[in-house]
Amino acid sequence: MPTYDPLLLERAARIRLLALDVDGVLTDGRLYFDNEGNELKAFSVRDGLGIKALQSEGVEVALITGRKSRIVADRAAALGIGHVYQGRDDKLTPYLDLLEKTGLGDEAVCYAGDDWIDLPLLRRAGLAVTVPGAGDAVQAACHWITPRAGGEGAVRELCELILAAKGRLEAVIARHES
Repeated sequence: MPTYDPLLLERAARIRLLALDVDGVLTDGRLYFDNEGNELKAFSVRDGLGIKALQSEGVEVALITGRKSRIVADRAAALGIGHVYQGRDDKLTPYLDLLEKTGLGDEAVCYAGDDWIDLPLLRRAGLAVTVPGAGDAVQAACHWITPRAGGEGAVRELCELILAAKGRLEAVIARHES
């Protein structure tokens, strides 16, 4: 298990809502299109299991993405993510809607994003996270940069950080060992 900075763990222990960008965080950030113009995305199954583990421990999950696609809606439904905001160039408005709906303050929210469009949320969230390869401005706004890239297990690492900070990671792992 990784060793985390104590201040990072303190921030992560307060998280009750994980809000995620999609392209570049849940995916590798590349856009794939077939010959008929259908958009394709690849998601990490490990990220999905991490999200389900967080939800089982009472942490809500939300998606806020600038693009709109049925693929994202389907993935969110498969993972039981009820808060899904698509086609949002202004991500602050859905973020504020989430705070109102959940009754949470910024300190209880972790936001993970990878581009300029995410900066307003990263600057507000109690725990701001990005992935390797994000630009300098985005990295400077974050408390933590995941070791793994978007679409390659970055969200799983983030889920494990939050679970470890809450003292629940070992219990979650143990549930899967039996």
